[in-house]
Amino acid sequence: MAMERTNQFVGESGAFLDSVERASRAAALNRPVLVIGERGTGKELVAERLHRLSPRWDGPFVTMNCAALTETLIEAELFGHEAGAFTGATKTREGRFEEADGGTLFLDELATLSAAAQERLLRAVEYGEVTRIGSNRPIRVDVRIVAATNEHLPALVDRGRFRADLLDRLAFEVVTLPPLRARDGDIEVLADHFGRRMASEMEWPSWPGFSAQARTQLKSYDWPGNVRELRNVIERAVYRWEDPDTPVDAIEFDPFASPWRPRSFTRSIDNKDEDKAKAISPPANSRPAAEDVLEVGDLRNAVLAHERKLLEAALAQNRHNQRATAKALNLSYDQLRHCLKRHALLS
Repeated sequence: MAMERTNQFVGESGAFLDSVERASRAAALNRPVLVIGERGTGKELVAERLHRLSPRWDGPFVTMNCAALTETLIEAELFGHEAGAFTGATKTREGRFEEADGGTLFLDELATLSAAAQERLLRAVEYGEVTRIGSNRPIRVDVRIVAATNEHLPALVDRGRFRADLLDRLAFEVVTLPPLRARDGDIEVLADHFGRRMASEMEWPSWPGFSAQARTQLKSYDWPGNVRELRNVIERAVYRWEDPDTPVDAIEFDPFASPWRPRSFTRSIDNKDEDKAKAISPPANSRPAAEDVLEVGDLRNAVLAHERKLLEAALAQNRHNQRATAKALNLSYDQLRHCLKRHALLS
C-alpha cells in the first residue's frame, strides 16, 4: 500500500484518500473494524494506523495471521493455554488476547478461522473474556479488534463458512481498500516514490526517473499484487539498471521469466493453465543448446554469452541497422543501445 511503517501515505486518487479518511475517522472509537482488500493493498498498515490514531496508541499492537497456524494450534495461540493442556504444552502461556490487553489485536486472514475458533472469538468480543485451553477460569481483557480479509464475508456467511453473529459484532465499520488499478494516477506517483528511495539506497547521484516507454508499461499493467508488487518491480528495475545517468527503461514484471526455467516447473502446471504456460514460455529455438551453456563457467556468463550471440545475429540479419534490429527484438531503441553498450557492440 501507499503507507510506510512511519504512517507516511503516498497517493492522490479519490478512492485512496476516501479509504484513508474512513480509517482515520474510525480510529478514535473503541469499536471493532474490518479492513477488506486484495493482497498487497496494505491491510496491516491500515490496522497500524487505526491503532496509532486511537486512544490506545501507547498500548500494545499485537498481530496474528490466522492462516499461518494449523486449526489445532490457532485457539491456543489466540487464547493461551495452561501447562499440560495438550501434548507439547510444557508450561503456561498467554495468548494474543492477553498480550494485547489495553491495546489492539490485529487478526489477518480472518476468514480462515475454524468454526471452533470463531465461537471462542465471538465470546471474547461479546463479553471481553478469554479462557485459556485447559482452564475453567475466564480472564478479563480490554482489547480492540481490527480484522482483515480478502474474502467477501457476507458470502461466506451464506455458505455456512462464517458465523453471522460474529460478523455482526466485528463489522461496526468496514474499510475497503481500493486495488491499485482503481487508483487513478497513483501508479506513477508510487513508482516515482519507490524509485527515488531505491536510487538513494544504491547511492545514485540523482534520480533520472523512468523513460516514456517504461511509464507506459507501468500504467498498462494490471497489478494483481497491488502496491506490494509495484514496489518489488520498481526496486528490481532500479537495482538492475546500470546507467544512473539515463532514465530507467527496462521493466520486468515476472522475475522468474527465463529461457532456462527448469522443465519440471512447466510440467507441474495444471492442464487448465497449459495455454498460459505456452504463452509465457520462450520458443524452443530461443533456448541455448546444453553444450553452449557448458562451455561457460557459470550461469551469469552463460546468460551474457547467449545474449551477445542473439544481438550479433539480429544485427547481421538487419544489416547492422539498429532501429530495425530493435524492432526485430521487440526492444526500444534505447534498450537496444543499452544492451549493445554492455557487450561492447556499439560501432
